[in-house]
Amino acid sequence: MRTNSRYRIGFLAVALIVSSLTASATGPAASRQIPVPPPPMGWSSWNSFSNTINSEIAMAQARAMASNGMKEAGYQYINIDEGWWRGERDAEGNFVIDEKAWPALAAGEKAGDMGNIVRFIHSLGLKAGIYTDAGRNGCSLYPDVGPMYFNVGSEGHYEQDFLQFARWGFDYVKVDWCGGDRENLDPAVQYAEIARAIARAEKITGHRLFFSLCEWGNQSPWTWAPHVGGAPADIWRTSGDIVAPVVAGQAHADRKASFAAMLGNFDQGIHPEAEHTGFYNDPDMMVIGMPGLNDAQNRVHMSLWAMSGAPLLVGADLTTLTPGTLAMLTNKAVLAVDQDGLGLQAVMVMAEPQRGVQVWSKPLADAGARAVLVLNRGAAAAEATIDWKLIGLDESAATVKDLWSGKDFGPFHGSYSVEVPAGDALLVRVKGTPGPSATYRPEAPGAGEPACPGCEVTFAHVASRSPWARIRIQYTNRSAGPRYAELRVNGQGATWIAFPPTGPESGEVSVIARMDQPGAKNVLRLSSINDAGPWIASIIVE
Repeated sequence: MRTNSRYRIGFLAVALIVSSLTASATGPAASRQIPVPPPPMGWSSWNSFSNTINSEIAMAQARAMASNGMKEAGYQYINIDEGWWRGERDAEGNFVIDEKAWPALAAGEKAGDMGNIVRFIHSLGLKAGIYTDAGRNGCSLYPDVGPMYFNVGSEGHYEQDFLQFARWGFDYVKVDWCGGDRENLDPAVQYAEIARAIARAEKITGHRLFFSLCEWGNQSPWTWAPHVGGAPADIWRTSGDIVAPVVAGQAHADRKASFAAMLGNFDQGIHPEAEHTGFYNDPDMMVIGMPGLNDAQNRVHMSLWAMSGAPLLVGADLTTLTPGTLAMLTNKAVLAVDQDGLGLQAVMVMAEPQRGVQVWSKPLADAGARAVLVLNRGAAAAEATIDWKLIGLDESAATVKDLWSGKDFGPFHGSYSVEVPAGDALLVRVKGTPGPSATYRPEAPGAGEPACPGCEVTFAHVASRSPWARIRIQYTNRSAGPRYAELRVNGQGATWIAFPPTGPESGEVSVIARMDQPGAKNVLRLSSINDAGPWIASIIVE
């Protein structure tokens, strides 16, 4: 359960380990990595069913997920998108639900109660998600397969609606922006109100609501969504839909995926400075298994989402997936990259050695391990070299494993070269020896002393040989829940970091930061919230 008390944080001591993606300086003391919540995995109804979703469809998808190997692979959410509600409220402002679309499913249930479908989904060992809009209307006002529904947003009913979602037992809520955009509302303002309504609903019911913010990236939500309102968004959309609306008269099967649109969504979803400690950029639900992509393109799609640490929400009809598509969606080695305990996003370490070729690297929780993607966007096969220095390893021997074929290669010293076909990608796990790094302590005066609320802990003269650096923050949090602080690098915009409980011992979390000052000229500042109270002493940041 989230409460505002989690914002009360104090600093006693902090140690920053700056491990540049090309690395620098001397080795750090060992510290216990604290796993962070992974991005969600599941299914969402919009891509395949638009606003025609109903109980029968949701149950069929839940049964499929529970029986086709997806549940065992880690997929858990059945998310009911736009169209579950047609915009009618009673005199008290409560939802009025179509009883035919959402009937009773068991003895003693009442038709028109969305708790029915939640109980069914939960009975299969899965979790249930629901949809609303921040404005008065939703996305049904735009042409698509189903009819237009008006007044299906939650504006004016935030506290009432999110409390109802929690009481029904939903575990996840997606809050769209079609209505908010149509009304020219301020997303940061509206989503802050929604965050507070979610926090209130959780406090009243004791039930967690995973918060998916869907503003499409228009107002750079990665800069404000992690600390909006008082109950930060868990994920936020960074782009528009991958699939275009179906024109009137077409069937669901006519909705096609676009490889170019998928690549564009991936590009728009790369904001590594904002993705860490349980917060994730969301480049939209996946189109794997939908018409329009071949097997190689589906594999590239899955590789890109895994490297970006994206939510893995399948948009295809789960009842029609081929064995090959299911094998792709449940590949354990690829899913492990997406679900890695560091919770970080890949960064591009090399671009255009040949036209259209990029090399992306993602640090993994296993020391010395990197997920590396060689992406060929060009029209011809091209060769690229993975340089150990560029991915933060030293030049000694490292092994290479192809995550799709499972083949092991190596050992290789210093680098690994590969040719990648046009429009394809190679996804590998490289395991070697971490490169050198440097330990920094807080600046005096006051280092190691209790800090006042709102005080800053400053690290000056921080060096990095790479534009992007992994920063490992050593800390102690003896409280039962996470505590939060802002990190600013060289006076730029802040990123909001969650510090999970560590128990009595110290631990560490990691972030990726842009270190744009040459040499040892970077300045990093961590600051607590200006909120006096006894909670300040409950966290020791080392």
